Amino acid sequence: MRHLSGLLSSCRLLPAALLLGAGTAANAQATHDHAEMQADTGPSTSAVREMRWSDPAAWPSGAVPGEGDAVTIDRDMHVVLDVSPPALRSLTISGKLSFSDQRDIDLVTEWIYVPGGELEIGTEANPHKRNASITLTDNVPDEDINTMGDRGIMLMRGTLNLHGNRENTWTKLARTAERGSARIEVLDASGWRVGDEIVLASTDFNPRQAERRHITAISGNTLTLDSALEYMHFGEITFGVDERGEVGLLTRNIRIQASEDSESNYFGGHIMGMVGSKMYVDSVELSRMGQHMHLARYPLHWHLIGEGEGQYIRNAAIHDTFSRCVTVHGTNNLLVENNVTFNTVGHCFFMEDGIETGNQFVRNLGIQTKCHPTLPCEPTNLTDAARGSRGQQSDHILIPSDNTVSTFWITNPDNIYRDNVAAGSDAVGFWIALPAHPTGQFEGSEISAQTWPRRMPLREFSGNTAHSNFDSLMFDRGPSPDGTFNVGGAGHIAYNDPTDPSSGAIPSVVDSYTAYKNRNGAIWGRGEYHLFTNLKLADNAIGFTHAAGGYGVAPYSSRVQDSLFVGESGNIGNPSTPEEIAYGRTLPHVTADFPIRGYEYYDYRHDVVNTTFVNYEPNDLREAGALSYLLFTSFGMSTENMVENATFVNAQPVHFPQIQRRWSSDFAGRAAYRSATIHDVDGSVSGTAGAYIVIDNGMASAEDSCVIRANWNAAVCVADMGRLSIDDTRQFPEFAAGPATNPVVLERNGKRFEYNGETTIPSGAQVRVSTARDSMSLNLREMDQGSWVIFELPGFAAPAGSAQLASMDALRASNQTAWFKDGETLWVKLVVEDATADGPVVVQVGTLRAQATIDVSRQAPVATAALSAGEPRRE
Repeated sequence: MRHLSGLLSSCRLLPAALLLGAGTAANAQATHDHAEMQADTGPSTSAVREMRWSDPAAWPSGAVPGEGDAVTIDRDMHVVLDVSPPALRSLTISGKLSFSDQRDIDLVTEWIYVPGGELEIGTEANPHKRNASITLTDNVPDEDINTMGDRGIMLMRGTLNLHGNRENTWTKLARTAERGSARIEVLDASGWRVGDEIVLASTDFNPRQAERRHITAISGNTLTLDSALEYMHFGEITFGVDERGEVGLLTRNIRIQASEDSESNYFGGHIMGMVGSKMYVDSVELSRMGQHMHLARYPLHWHLIGEGEGQYIRNAAIHDTFSRCVTVHGTNNLLVENNVTFNTVGHCFFMEDGIETGNQFVRNLGIQTKCHPTLPCEPTNLTDAARGSRGQQSDHILIPSDNTVSTFWITNPDNIYRDNVAAGSDAVGFWIALPAHPTGQFEGSEISAQTWPRRMPLREFSGNTAHSNFDSLMFDRGPSPDGTFNVGGAGHIAYNDPTDPSSGAIPSVVDSYTAYKNRNGAIWGRGEYHLFTNLKLADNAIGFTHAAGGYGVAPYSSRVQDSLFVGESGNIGNPSTPEEIAYGRTLPHVTADFPIRGYEYYDYRHDVVNTTFVNYEPNDLREAGALSYLLFTSFGMSTENMVENATFVNAQPVHFPQIQRRWSSDFAGRAAYRSATIHDVDGSVSGTAGAYIVIDNGMASAEDSCVIRANWNAAVCVADMGRLSIDDTRQFPEFAAGPATNPVVLERNGKRFEYNGETTIPSGAQVRVSTARDSMSLNLREMDQGSWVIFELPGFAAPAGSAQLASMDALRASNQTAWFKDGETLWVKLVVEDATADGPVVVQVGTLRAQATIDVSRQAPVATAALSAGEPRRE
């Protein structure tokens, strides 16, 4: 334990047990029961004395506290801080300390501990008008005040009332701010003042194009800045998408900060409310806050409060911090509203364990969220370079997911996120990262076992915007108990009763979401019954991709309806590379020729309804298409993926890029991509109602029933389409790469196709199957009743359990599964006699079952079905 220093004679000294705890900052969160720690538990029964700090008579020693003193305000004292005292050793408030509003006041101290007392700078009814600051120093390092660390404002059943006088915290540009200009026009500058610090969010792919400036003059909504802008900041609604850049106000009249030494060691201040505490924070500036690589030491942190109804942080500016922004841990029903964050580290608006519900995050603006104070991110995602989890094991991050940092980290869906903006994260804007059960403090508890974030309804997610991120909205990849996650996913399915999956799935709605200038995807989701309405997505490498979370539990996995996708808008960004300068606009991907696409189908089943696609035209630099498929995936495909009432404006409706590893999401068997299919229900894509749009791989397409669209790398086919499985996916692993053992080669109309997993097949197809295998199971699913496929199987014997016919003509005419033997060749007609999928499981992921199946082998069965009446036998 370090020794204390400073003059103590004029003030009451804290008991050592309260002053210093035994735990360390890194492990206190996990090793202490905070509810049992010492703290004043109720108001004083004696009369409260109100006195001025500057009055010697207020203090037991008869002297005003001096430099280095450890000051205690007892329970029966209300001290009004009416002067800026010399730097203190510490301040313990068991009574009440309020700041006078008659002059500007600065308070400097190592830490402030509030056990049952109250710290007040303004109230909700009477906001503070003068300037006030609290600066937290660290001249005596490594203290641990009642397990809450040091260099903080730490409350144990205490109350924090901080209310400044600034309410207009952020606005948008009224017109584009050009590079080199020192004047901008905003929508609303009311209440802003000369000398205020502001930040302009990036409106390009690079989040580091955010710029901070000071206001030197104001004329209406026109602001003059202290220096010219280095980047263009877009300020228009373009092609129906609002890409007007945000402008945030960073100045407040109440400022809580760490001293400047924190800029080099990233050990900032923190505010922590523990059990029984109440925090009411409005219009406060938090700077140099958060303690990098220290758990539970964040700029503002509700820690295991439980019921937080009525508490809030509003209108705050949280900038230049070292670990997070606002943390909600084990606390419900808070209001987090109208705050601005800038240049912060780690998940910013952080919902910690997945137990938290009823909280409202409304109209918050997060700008420039980083993984680390100085180091680049080591993310985990589906790009070829970042598919592994090495970054999750880094020694430079607090929890594994911080290397794939998000501005909004959401671990329980039963909360409200409305009208927020994630304006420039190094990785993710909004991350709905749901654990199976609450983790951290609650892991293994009874309440955790009864809480199912991945099954709980999405209370509200509406009106949110994300731009200038890598991924805009990630609705997947929830953490395991150790905090790690994988790209294989963690699907969300909301149920009427989350504890009972048989209670019926209910829709989860993402409404009025806007995403633009994201370097990878606007939306990635995983789950069932996810409804996305009124989306406005523009200038993203990929607009939308969604994976399944199960099968058969809901009418669809995802549905996008009444939405707008724009490939390239009027926002050209700030071109900088030779390719961008030549092209005339910035590009989302590290490879300039990356094919931009609006909507990527993936898995089963996904709908696009009443949606418009604009500006997805290929050009000399890169390909483009409104509709496509996840590149170049091995997993999941459904012929029931559909589109209806789509509109295309200067947009190629479909494009399936040629396979190239550098653009892949996975690069193994690629079976799903090689058999991609879209059902054009009303013909709004292809011009033919009911048609199927398929990759032109030779199996799904044929000249007699399809029209080849070479520029789409697809064919438009009129036959019923389904899925052909040979054996099941355990025999042909979807993720397998390299040569297959005992391969199966399919031939149709002179085209050969090596089978390596489920593929799309039309009704009426005739397919030759060549293999050295001794036996196979042939299966059809996702087909209409009466659909059929004929298989030619050289070297195979008569199968058991189906009708033998005497001629090919009879076989072709059959309306049930049957076979015909022609010398050494077995011919089988597999017919979907009943559309019910109650056959064997052929796809293990999702336990998808066949509608029709037949087993064949090279060894003849003991007995065969009799010949149909009247048909001669051919040997």
